[in-house]
Amino acid sequence: MPERSDADTPTWHLWLDTTPRPGWQNMAIDQTLLEQSARQGLAFLRLYRWEPHCLSFGRHEPAGRRYGRERILALGVDTVRRPTGGRAVWHARELTYAVAAPDSFGSLPEAYQRIHRMLRDAVRRLGGEAELAPPPSRVPGPADGACFAAPVGGEIMVRGQKVVGSAQVRQDGAILQHGAMLLEDDQALVHALAGTALEAAPEAPLSTLLGRPVPFAEAASAVIEAAAPWSSDWQETDADALVRLAARHEARYRDDSWTWER
Repeated sequence: MPERSDADTPTWHLWLDTTPRPGWQNMAIDQTLLEQSARQGLAFLRLYRWEPHCLSFGRHEPAGRRYGRERILALGVDTVRRPTGGRAVWHARELTYAVAAPDSFGSLPEAYQRIHRMLRDAVRRLGGEAELAPPPSRVPGPADGACFAAPVGGEIMVRGQKVVGSAQVRQDGAILQHGAMLLEDDQALVHALAGTALEAAPEAPLSTLLGRPVPFAEAASAVIEAAAPWSSDWQETDADALVRLAARHEARYRDDSWTWER
């Protein structure tokens, strides 16, 4: 990796990760991207998937109390706790994005809006009439159930339904934001586990809203095109090197005491 630059504009790296990975490895990699941004001033846009499908919890979410560890284990559902905040997300047929960048990219609120404007434009490229959600009267907390249960302001909505949910963390002068763009599956599992199943779900996958399948590759291309203004010279990511660096975090994200600490 190159030495950190003091320039205000970071060097951007694009990683279209075509290898679906387990939750513990995905989180270890995203943690590594955050560290590289903090230490070397680099910026990353990673697009990826999950195999097996996985239920992720926010860093401070009371997962055991809210969703029931024994119920989840009985269902054989894979789980992981993220390094970021927010609430539970079921990662199935979706596009997951991660943006890691130094603080020059913006404060947490600024980065949130900047990234979501880009994702809004990506959904519009796919044919969705996407808008950003207005601020709510009350911001949901970690104990309020699924990430997609209600918008908190700034998320991407299509015809009143949420299609992207995101979470953030700031560490050592850098930010990590990652999130799910629903392509083919909704969040019914999370609602059921939380006991909040609704007749009309507050979220919907793009395939339902657009009336056609939305493949991962098509969605990834739309995101890459929408992010083009961020950099005129995207650098190729040394994916193998980052995966090797991420190995030191894998034990943490595989550890039940981390996943179920709350």
